[in-house]
Amino acid sequence: MVVIVDTISNPLRPRHPEKVNRPDSASPPKPDWIRVRAPNTRGYADTRNIVRANGLHTVCEEAGCPNIGECWDKKHATFMIMGDTCTRACAFCNVKTGMPNALDAAEPHNVGEAVAKLGLAHVVITSVDRDDLTDGGAEHFAQTIRAIRAACPSTTIEILTPDFLRKEGALEVVVAAKPDVFNHNLETVPSCYLTVRPGARYFHSIRLLQRVKELDPTIFTKSGIMVGLGEERHEVQQVMDDLRSADVDFLTIGQYLQPTRKHHAVMRYVPPDEFSSYEKVAYTKGFLMVSASPLTRSSHHAGEDFAKLKAARAASTR
Repeated sequence: MVVIVDTISNPLRPRHPEKVNRPDSASPPKPDWIRVRAPNTRGYADTRNIVRANGLHTVCEEAGCPNIGECWDKKHATFMIMGDTCTRACAFCNVKTGMPNALDAAEPHNVGEAVAKLGLAHVVITSVDRDDLTDGGAEHFAQTIRAIRAACPSTTIEILTPDFLRKEGALEVVVAAKPDVFNHNLETVPSCYLTVRPGARYFHSIRLLQRVKELDPTIFTKSGIMVGLGEERHEVQQVMDDLRSADVDFLTIGQYLQPTRKHHAVMRYVPPDEFSSYEKVAYTKGFLMVSASPLTRSSHHAGEDFAKLKAARAASTR
């Protein structure tokens, strides 16, 4: 496991200190199908103001999501709890790395208030990795779920969690809070883990998703990967099979985009027709829901997709 310890108090500390001395990794120019407009709408500004007023972080901003303009215009924000600093150093991720601050006890309540102000019918909650905490932040996740239920009883809740690696009993705490959707991303194929996601373990993540269904079969499970990191097509199909063996309901596949030249390079921009092919293959393997496109992200269109997911389950049980 890679754990980053912040021993620097300088305010000019780099966002990714572990990457500063790495050589630049050049990616090919972006094709037309991957470009998006800069956010500048009134809805975007309103969402930003609510996030700021409640002192919250979003993965939309921290990870540099290309869909932020579209989602925030509709007041769809993915809240990132437990701070803005991650204890891991994945080669693909733009979230700041280092030693995080203590948890904010008021954060679950503030998230609930923000969800109410935004009037969200469906909300996605994610977090940084907190390997420094005994339970990896599981109880904080549970408290946030309960706070949203108290503030907005009709809002459905989707969580995107870390892997809780070596955190005995953590998963059970989160599942007991009964989110509607439990998402944990594999991110890439096993052969790329050492360079892309060195702090994680592929089969631990598969087992985590399988265990959710064993604990509560009513919870929808979801996972996603990025392509363009050097994977082969047969490896993507094997990931599909592994996820189905864990009874995962929903698969997302999107294009990896390089945050900075110090991050892992884009090895290839996958054209839209290949994403369509992946989607067709995934459906034949039994997923209830599949989203595969260059700009697909875990929480993109999450509310609409949740409605489709429920309908697909209902249809499959008739």
